[in-house]
Amino acid sequence: MTTDSDEVLMRALAGGDDLALNGLMDRWQVPLRRFLYRYTQDEQDALDLAQETFVRIHQHRRRFRQGARFSTWMFQIAVNLARDHARWHRRHPTDPLDAKAEGPAARVELSPEASPADGALLAERVAAVRRAVAALPAELRAAVILSEYEDKSHAEIGAIVRATPKAVETRLYRARLHLRKVLARYLAA
Repeated sequence: MTTDSDEVLMRALAGGDDLALNGLMDRWQVPLRRFLYRYTQDEQDALDLAQETFVRIHQHRRRFRQGARFSTWMFQIAVNLARDHARWHRRHPTDPLDAKAEGPAARVELSPEASPADGALLAERVAAVRRAVAALPAELRAAVILSEYEDKSHAEIGAIVRATPKAVETRLYRARLHLRKVLARYLAA
């Protein structure tokens, strides 16, 4: 894995060094796939969208603004691809041949002293949270995932989703209000 910064690697990539993309992929493929899995709730879609994100990064490498944060630009591309993907699936619904398999991000770690009942309850809560987040409108879902799971600031999220930090704050407020309402039964326990 390279120790060069993202910006140095992007400068090299824009300058014609195609191997610089490998360093960016090594550094960012896991966080990107994790974000896309949370957004799509499908491991294969997350993998496909992550690959397409890196293809777009390569295709548009000369558009990267020097001085900008690479992660913001990358997540911006990923969010746009994920939204387009979701829109396409809403217009072209299909019935899966088999049930969706739970991806690696779906596993829940339990303490060794936890009882099977505790494990079942925790798994039920985690699944309910995933379903509730997945059911949010796209603009709210992206804000929640970037804030809660990717630990991005309101300013960073705003840059990614092309909104003001205040608009991001409002989206997060609305999303949390909705999630509290939907998950009230689990919050009371």
